[in-house]
Amino acid sequence: MPKRRISKKQILIICFLAGLLLAAVYTIHLDSIVRERFEGKRFSLPAKVYSSPLELYPGLSLSPDEMAKELALLRYRKTPRAKKTGTYRWQGRTLEMVTRPFVFTDGSQKAVSLGVEFRGEKVEKILDRATGKTLSIARLDPPLIGGIYPKKKEDRILVRLTDSPKHLVNALIAVEDNRFFSHHGIDPKGIGRAILVTASGDEVQGGSTLTQQLAKNFFLTPERTLKRKITEMLMALLMELHYSKQEILETYINEVYLGQEGDRAIHGFGLAASFYFDKPLSQLNIPEAALLVGMLKGPTFYNPRRHPEKALARRNLALEEMARKGFITSKQLGLAKAAPLGVVKNPPRGDSPYPAFLDLVYRQLKQEYRDEDLRSEGLRILTTINPRVQRSAERALSNRLARLEKARKLKRGNLQGALLVTSTQDAEVQALIGGRNPRFEGFNRAIDMRRPIGSLIKPAVYLTALLNPQKYTLATLLDDSPFILRQKGSKAWSPKNYDKRFHGKVSLRNSLVNSYNVPTVRLGLEVGVSQVMDTLRRLGIERDLPEFSSSLLGVNALSPLEVTQVYQTIAGGGFGTPLKTIRAVMTNQGELVKRYPLKVEQKIDEAPIYLLTNAMQGVVQKGTAHNLSDYLPSSLDIAGKTGTTDRLRDSWFAGFSGDRLAVVWVGSDDNKPTGLTGSSGAMVIWGEMMASLNPMPLTLTQPDNIEWVWIDPKSGLRSKRECPGSMEIPFITGSAPTKYAKCGSGSLGESLEAFFERIFNQ
Repeated sequence: MPKRRISKKQILIICFLAGLLLAAVYTIHLDSIVRERFEGKRFSLPAKVYSSPLELYPGLSLSPDEMAKELALLRYRKTPRAKKTGTYRWQGRTLEMVTRPFVFTDGSQKAVSLGVEFRGEKVEKILDRATGKTLSIARLDPPLIGGIYPKKKEDRILVRLTDSPKHLVNALIAVEDNRFFSHHGIDPKGIGRAILVTASGDEVQGGSTLTQQLAKNFFLTPERTLKRKITEMLMALLMELHYSKQEILETYINEVYLGQEGDRAIHGFGLAASFYFDKPLSQLNIPEAALLVGMLKGPTFYNPRRHPEKALARRNLALEEMARKGFITSKQLGLAKAAPLGVVKNPPRGDSPYPAFLDLVYRQLKQEYRDEDLRSEGLRILTTINPRVQRSAERALSNRLARLEKARKLKRGNLQGALLVTSTQDAEVQALIGGRNPRFEGFNRAIDMRRPIGSLIKPAVYLTALLNPQKYTLATLLDDSPFILRQKGSKAWSPKNYDKRFHGKVSLRNSLVNSYNVPTVRLGLEVGVSQVMDTLRRLGIERDLPEFSSSLLGVNALSPLEVTQVYQTIAGGGFGTPLKTIRAVMTNQGELVKRYPLKVEQKIDEAPIYLLTNAMQGVVQKGTAHNLSDYLPSSLDIAGKTGTTDRLRDSWFAGFSGDRLAVVWVGSDDNKPTGLTGSSGAMVIWGEMMASLNPMPLTLTQPDNIEWVWIDPKSGLRSKRECPGSMEIPFITGSAPTKYAKCGSGSLGESLEAFFERIFNQ
């Protein structure tokens, strides 16, 4: 039998059916994409990072000038009458303001109208302006200091449709899609024109509904092809099939692209309202809403900061469309067109003013959270940084480095620095600077730089000895005389003191106070280099360090962050507390994810730490850091230690008051000598910064097993109070000498000798 031939008609039918099948399969595929995106996580929301909030209370050391800087960081707006949230005005030395609401870990805080009275450099009184009642404390909302963005650097503030002003929706309908509430995703009248223009290769000039625009932005690439246009329309139909107009409109409002700041993309009207007008979306007026809607046609071309005339013309065109469609009256049109653009000159920053601190926050977060979640879940990170402390640190570092270069005729910009400030009570990092330019997001010297620490190692050497009170006390005499250390496999080494002199027998306390190298090395070799390194680990160093005899003089390299952790344990009385940058993590809706409580573990007995701290107070009172008195009164009883490395390459200072610990490093990135000692470089920055922070006195809590005994420093024996040159120093109970020195023996000579030693040692 002859084969049956398939007619052309049958071929056409088969092709048609195959096409329908393929179209159905493709539509089902598109439907799954639409539903998965709409019913899942629609947007990647960056994590928002906040500083610690400013808490106002009577007696707070805060000048009106500093308060003004806090308001600027919070981006509060100065108005003739402070009635709206985020606004303020000054009435003489009284500040009237309305705080913003904020969800803290202890609950939601409503907006409050405050009156804050200042006297001198302090807060005198706080009033609730609504009730007239005096308040004991008032907490402001914390400043937003940065974000952890999706990899495409999209940023947005999610808003609900109900939070969007009606005139914004009206402007969208008037300008972009007049039949939005009546069509089913596509506008038949515009389809033919759109397809023809797209097929011809020219730019599409209209025809897309709001739903189609959302489909294009949400799911598709920017390519302009017929296939993409058909896909866009299919997706628009599917969205309209599954979701309400309100859901589609709300998603559109949060998705659209409205500008660029560096590599950060501004998406959604919520963020655009903040970026262009520095106000929440709900507070936009008619001309402001019209400007944002008008910018949809070309956010770069109609950028109101770069092209104000083009933006104004486009805004007015949008306003005319609103009037033509009956959304505003002719009177409203006239008033709106006469209004200025109203765009703020300096937009809220997307990058952080504190990049080095944010770097540490991110590293600590990554220990517990997936990077994808940090960049897409919209988490709120409440941190520990104190903007006032950070400003003081930045000012001191920047000003002093420039002055040091000028005074020592160094090349401008040659000196670099790093600085950390923590709270002695809870180890919260209040300030962190990773380099001379605190806004630079480059190499973070506070965390990643490791440099020899010089004499900053010495407290660990002396603490190791003081852990054995039956053998070593603050009065123990050490040998400061020449010696040569010969070890197999290395060159002979003869350590020298900074003043190039030897001082005979010196007490352990005076050796630390004057930072003598020779007795430190002798003592370190006696107690064991490995034991000193073990003490460092107990104080907070988490990695193994080389154990050389030269390690006793600080040739081992540490980062400023590691040094801060070590001195934090000393300042904490022997209790180790990990440095902390995060107080809590919350969801985008304000629900608590995790609170970060204080973690404390005793690492060193309190009594030896008490003795060490007493000696470190001597460093500031009479030793290598005595010039700190140029900045701070001696009554504060600051404890500190200078550090200088070989050939004056690195200048360090670590010290603490009753409330704050700070570590400063100064040096050159090329490791060349700077001519700065710890006291002439880092210490002056430390002093200048702390002086501006009004530090609390350091009052040590004396352990029960401490007793005070009068000692003759020359002999190391007991003395009497009335004996010339005698001094009262603490001992662990039972460790003080029992024998008495002859009263006055050599006391005057010793006093003069100590005086000249201090002079030559500077």
